[in-house]
Amino acid sequence: MAVYVEEQRLCLPAAGCPGPLGGPAAACGMSRLLGGTLERVCKAVLLLCLLHFLVAVILYFDVYAQHLAFFSRFSARGPARALHPAASSSTNFSRPNTTAPSSGLPESPSARPGPTAPVLPPCPESPPGLVGRLLIEFTSPMPLERVQRENPGVLLGGRYAPPDCTPAQTVAVIIPFRHREHHLRYWLHYLHPILRRQRLRYGVYVINQHGEDTFNRAKLLNVGFLEALKEDATYDCFIFSDVDLVPMDDRNLYRCGDQPRHFAIAMDKFGFRLPYAGYFGGVSGLSKAQFLRINGFPNEYWGWGGEDDDIFNRISLTGMKISRPDIRIGRYRMIKHDRDKHNEPNPQRFTKIQNTKLTMKRDGIGSVRYQVLEVSRQPLFTNITVDIGRPPSWPPRG
Repeated sequence: MAVYVEEQRLCLPAAGCPGPLGGPAAACGMSRLLGGTLERVCKAVLLLCLLHFLVAVILYFDVYAQHLAFFSRFSARGPARALHPAASSSTNFSRPNTTAPSSGLPESPSARPGPTAPVLPPCPESPPGLVGRLLIEFTSPMPLERVQRENPGVLLGGRYAPPDCTPAQTVAVIIPFRHREHHLRYWLHYLHPILRRQRLRYGVYVINQHGEDTFNRAKLLNVGFLEALKEDATYDCFIFSDVDLVPMDDRNLYRCGDQPRHFAIAMDKFGFRLPYAGYFGGVSGLSKAQFLRINGFPNEYWGWGGEDDDIFNRISLTGMKISRPDIRIGRYRMIKHDRDKHNEPNPQRFTKIQNTKLTMKRDGIGSVRYQVLEVSRQPLFTNITVDIGRPPSWPPRG
């Protein structure tokens, strides 16, 4: 515009041609032409700037709309969560049967991510949502429907995987079982929230001994190991747990390590102390490789007692050592009960324990014989009913 004004000032004297700036009419016309050209150039530049601004605004609102549509897909699930108190934002996370909120992604099955699934980051070594010491009591009624409502993210068969990270291990929890439905409901009530807070990818398997013959805990654990792998070959960590034991601290992580793990080191029935140095009972964990290295568990311990000490001997004889949590973290409550019928003390247990070195190669996971009668996938666990046979006739003790 300044150029245009100057052009007008120079051309005005040309009408009378006075002064030194006067000149022919052609010069004055050329100046007008130049000024008009510059004016059009300025207007074109302004139009280009305006067009650029409009394009930028359109792109901005287009990207914003895409982000809004993306997040609205997750917020649309909000009303459904209100149906489950354990997953609502008003949950009291200091209670042992609740789980800290996840990132908002839908909870997924325990299968590993497929080719089209989003790649999740590894789960943290120390899960951030742990509570610590828990209040465990067995006096309140515990219907299975309540436990199911408390754990909406657990899939059929008792499978779970964290929705926001990828665990390093896939854990099978094996429970030897017979006639303990009351205990099982408490176990599910407490353990599912604990395992979820620990960011585990896991499945729960209840191995139910059919019939009323003498109970065989270790053989049922062997069966659980084999049957869990039939369902999911990716299991690489196995936790073996009695149904009447509940951890009192969720920092007691149900994972496998470089050495076999003994979790239940301080039960209330023993005054929260380890009863003896070689004790390996209650709750223990071995990786798949460790379990196969010791040839699994013995199959010949019918009745109560002895199999835990045999397992301890197998671990020691193969050059491994037992790892344990801090005694303040490895505390457990046991549900009080009378001794089970047909689970009387094994009269031959002490002799068998002394011969572990001779028997462990022939008696174990490679020699277990059983028949699966039923596989039932319940909302919170997989029940596998098996016939494991009958114990041999023991000679009378003299």
